Amino acid sequence: MKLLASLALSMVAFSAQAADLTVYTYDSFTSEWGPGPKLEAAFEKQCNCDLKFVAVEDGVSILNRLRIEGGTTKADVVLGLDNGLVEETRATGLVQEHGLTLPPLKAELNWSDNTFVPYNYGYFAFIYNSETIKEPAKSLKELVESQASVIYQDPRTSTPGQGLMLWVKAVYGDKAPEAWKQLAQHTTTVTKGWWDAYSMFLKDGSDYVLSYSTSPAYHVISENKTQYKAALFEEGHIPQIEVAAITKTTKQPELAKQFLQFLVSKEAQTIIPVTNWMLPVIDGIELPPAFNELIQPKRIGFSNEEIAKNRKEWINEWRTHAVK
Repeated sequence: MKLLASLALSMVAFSAQAADLTVYTYDSFTSEWGPGPKLEAAFEKQCNCDLKFVAVEDGVSILNRLRIEGGTTKADVVLGLDNGLVEETRATGLVQEHGLTLPPLKAELNWSDNTFVPYNYGYFAFIYNSETIKEPAKSLKELVESQASVIYQDPRTSTPGQGLMLWVKAVYGDKAPEAWKQLAQHTTTVTKGWWDAYSMFLKDGSDYVLSYSTSPAYHVISENKTQYKAALFEEGHIPQIEVAAITKTTKQPELAKQFLQFLVSKEAQTIIPVTNWMLPVIDGIELPPAFNELIQPKRIGFSNEEIAKNRKEWINEWRTHAVK
């Protein structure tokens, strides 16, 4: 009888153990100032689970890792891919439809997808220090044709770098090779990921750095610094919609669905803008006043399908003409 009682207690204890949910994401998301720690604490209060983030450099790196690991991946969820990568990720066959009923998303997103759930968005922009640059570039062409020093990210490893690749292609079309050559003449460096580039810029490493239209809000709210601005370009800006998806190999499909649903909840959407410094994907989220001062870009670019079809060719074009 004692043995049976002991076994019963063991089974109860085992069933009460928190399940693990492994989420692949990018390193700035999991940093102490990023949204990861707060989202983890909030989600674990409701899920009876242990949420584990595994960080790589960037969204492109997440896709690359998923491809390499294939069916042996330990990821239950991939978080940090963007609209420029969704079709290639779908084509791997390594993610599955979520089957969720999401809350109404902002009309600006124009998003309808049964696999990828958006959790924040913004626009790529070049950030500058207004104390040293009094007359910022008013267009991408003006910046490319200037002598201002620039830092940006590698499109092979970074979603911002890929964003610039799309931006150059959207503005220059068939003349993109000439634009890359011209930009290369005053490019300080091309980094593997966003954090390295932005850190270098903040140490006066360049006149401009490729980042996001929302980046100035961070400096105002967290540092009370107002000199960092985003240049508004007359041609328009490339949008980035960051998304999460459930892997096909997950052993925790219901928990993974619960996490994706949580990402678009009011609680999570209130955390993300002031930690990941992007815009919420649902209406009704109260943002600090600094967000009202951000530039309001015009949207340009390509469909997700066009990006997937041409991405390799455009990367080769960049590598051929931009790499010194």
